[in-house]
Amino acid sequence: MKRFTTVLSVLLIAVFALAACAPAATPTPAPTMAPKATEIPATTEPAPKPMDIVDTAVADGRFKTLAAALTAAGLVDTLKGTGPFTVFAPTDEAFAKLPAGTIDELLKPENKQKLTDILIYHVVSGKVMAADVVKLTSATTVLGKDVTVKVDMGNVYVNEAKVIITDIATSNGIIHVIDSVLLPPAEDAMMGKTIVDVAVADGRFKTLAAALTAAGLVDTLQGAGPFTVFAPTDEAFAKLPAGTIDELLKPENKQKLTDILLYHVVSGKVMATDVVKLTSAPTVLGKDVTITVKDGKVFLNDTVQVIITDIEASNGVIHVIDAVLLPAQ
Repeated sequence: MKRFTTVLSVLLIAVFALAACAPAATPTPAPTMAPKATEIPATTEPAPKPMDIVDTAVADGRFKTLAAALTAAGLVDTLKGTGPFTVFAPTDEAFAKLPAGTIDELLKPENKQKLTDILIYHVVSGKVMAADVVKLTSATTVLGKDVTVKVDMGNVYVNEAKVIITDIATSNGIIHVIDSVLLPPAEDAMMGKTIVDVAVADGRFKTLAAALTAAGLVDTLQGAGPFTVFAPTDEAFAKLPAGTIDELLKPENKQKLTDILLYHVVSGKVMATDVVKLTSAPTVLGKDVTITVKDGKVFLNDTVQVIITDIEASNGVIHVIDAVLLPAQ
């Protein structure tokens, strides 16, 4: 028994000795967070700086003639200035409507002042957005002469030029695109655009042009005048009973057609400011039309409304009406 106890003691001493000599256990490293990726701050591309009126027009590509004209007139630096300006900009197609050779003539050095006058007749001081343009009846141009502003059937017209694109913003103003060149009154007359020429170029008077031809009145309204013409649009003629126009255009009805057309013409150049002062006006047919003003609108023979006024020509003036005037039988 004593021997067993001795052996057990030896074994226990050996176990403790081995434990004391054993290498310490390597601790398991605590989990660590993955290294955070370096954050690259987002970069925002700076907004492109708005171009001025001239650079905008050149970049557009539809204003090559206007750009050439501005250069010839020495107005490029002016329209690249601080402004602000509002420019009614004619397209190349608008310039192409002018009589053949007009542009080449205007670009000659000796015609610089004439060209300059025409160009600055397209410019209004200040930044006038479309929402403000439609509230106007006229605007004073840098030339010092006014342009008329009218709204007709949802379209805006500056003199007889239709505004086809609005509110092209630039760094020094605004561009509104128009489909015809604006000519100051003196220049317009000098261009020789008669009442017939103006009506044909406008595009809304095809039926009237055909009727004038059939009645043999083209040469008359191309004459010296002056005349005041109350011109029905194509839509106005379309209000007549079906077949009426075709019947009137027949050769055997030439006198009847002539009488109707002459009932739309008054001798002399009667501007809108004078028309509204009248109660009637004698026509070239020899019969009067009555004139009344109701709620600021002008009516002929009580029911035919004057919708556009004072389209000037070299031999008179045109007022546009929304129905055909028919003389009493």
